[in-house]
Amino acid sequence: MRPAQLLRVLEREFSSTAEGHHTPVMLWGPPGVGKSQMVAQIADRHRVPVIDIRLSQMEPSDLRGIPFRSGERVEWAIPAILPDAERHGPAGILFLDEITSAPPAVSAAAYQLILDRRLGDYCVPDRWAIFAAGNRQGDRGVTYSMPAPLANRFSHFEVETHLDDWVGWAYAQGIDERVIAFLRFRPELLFDFDPAHNPVAFPSPRSWEFAHRCLKKFEDTPELLQGTLQACVGPAAGIEVAAFVDSLDQMPDLDAILAGEVVPVPREIDLQYAVAAALVGRAIRAQAEPDKDRVIGNILAYAGRFPQREMGVMLVSDLHRAVGNSLFEVPAFADWAAVVADVMLYD
Repeated sequence: MRPAQLLRVLEREFSSTAEGHHTPVMLWGPPGVGKSQMVAQIADRHRVPVIDIRLSQMEPSDLRGIPFRSGERVEWAIPAILPDAERHGPAGILFLDEITSAPPAVSAAAYQLILDRRLGDYCVPDRWAIFAAGNRQGDRGVTYSMPAPLANRFSHFEVETHLDDWVGWAYAQGIDERVIAFLRFRPELLFDFDPAHNPVAFPSPRSWEFAHRCLKKFEDTPELLQGTLQACVGPAAGIEVAAFVDSLDQMPDLDAILAGEVVPVPREIDLQYAVAAALVGRAIRAQAEPDKDRVIGNILAYAGRFPQREMGVMLVSDLHRAVGNSLFEVPAFADWAAVVADVMLYD
């Protein structure tokens, strides 16, 4: 399932805790596709805490608690890491990350916690959702086969990579437009992991965020840029993105486009992607300016000049993802839409 759909699933599962309909959710996927980040987004949206428990780093007693004598009985001290309404808040997310890397004895200790929301005398607070994530056995991670009793305590979803969803997230997070443009140009490199070759560095949504940071740190040091990009996204992809960035000195004048001047569209496809991504970035930064509608109107006019209409549609689709429905209120949008009425914006 694509990330945008999974976010809606997690959103509904979190909200359902208040109604008593919550089902623990297990997210499956290879490393770097954003499983943990989706859980964090739900928590941020609701301003609730996430308690991240790595079962792979625990012993069974760490979860069950430590026994102590109380009179003639033995009782169990509840681990402080488990959600507590007084200490952590009435609502939140208990996130069992790397659950498939936990030894069987540890995962067995979690059975009652996951399904019954309790361990001995301890109960998970009512408005706390339980999410988990892990790698598949073919992903070359440290994994154990999930026992059937544990698997049957979750609803299961496999996380797919989807470029449009990643682009929407990337603009919202301020990811460098050059990285976004490169992946629009080479979409197959958003995620390129072959477990048979067991690569150390490889392209993934996570590692492209590293590439963004790399550009910010090393773009003024050309002799280091390619090597550091390769260290983030792998040898082949690092060479390609470095060459792509180097070619951007041939970009047209963005300020002239935003001012409404007639600027030719580059013939090179890679530069067209770069211009489109850069204009979306400029539109985002213009949202706080009084002339934002004029700026967006000029971008829409430029989108209509692309020789391939699909390129202009991609630009406007990304623009909508970035600035929202306020795009439709710009007068120039109706003119642009009339020209491309037979082309779908995006799925």
